[in-house]
Amino acid sequence: MPLYKTITVDQSTNVLIWKIEEPYEALCEGIELTQNCQNRVDDMKSEMHRKGFMSVRHLLAVAGYTDHDLYYDKFGKPHLKDNKQISITHSYEFAGIIISDKPVGIDIEKQREKIEKISHKFVNDFENDHIPKNGLEKIRALTIIWGAKESLYKLYATSGLSFEQHIYLSPFDLEYPFVYGAINYKDKVSHYDMSFVEFEGFTCVYALPAEV
Repeated sequence: MPLYKTITVDQSTNVLIWKIEEPYEALCEGIELTQNCQNRVDDMKSEMHRKGFMSVRHLLAVAGYTDHDLYYDKFGKPHLKDNKQISITHSYEFAGIIISDKPVGIDIEKQREKIEKISHKFVNDFENDHIPKNGLEKIRALTIIWGAKESLYKLYATSGLSFEQHIYLSPFDLEYPFVYGAINYKDKVSHYDMSFVEFEGFTCVYALPAEV
């Protein structure tokens, strides 16, 4: 069972990461999907997406849940029936979930050079002034920014939220795995604590509301 990493964030918050090494058929063994989720996975054209979907169900099992404990709201945000908060991510050969008593968001991204070409879509001028100017460190920093904003977008779950215009991150150090951010949307400001971990050319970022 390739449970790759477990992170205990606090007493009520845990991150589980799965490395996807099995074929799709093996990932289906021992997993019973709801009819809705079975239809979703059957409609997926990408083998990689199907494997990511099923890997998440194995992570749910590790956490003591089944697919029947999970449901999605009209925004596509996942929820657990016991009122615990959950966020889900998968990217290439990794999948992850975070479960907590508090609102949470998680994202895993592969570190790729192409992120530089689209950085203007999600990095604002303030953030751009504080990231390395070239090389691997720039790619790492941009991937952290994208992952942080994606995790906040999942946590906030409100249509119309812009990565570039509404989500702001404080300067951070690549060697110090913490990021602080804020969402300023429709005259409401909220603050968040985020952490990142890098492994095998991937970056995982998870977010929770900042403690006052």
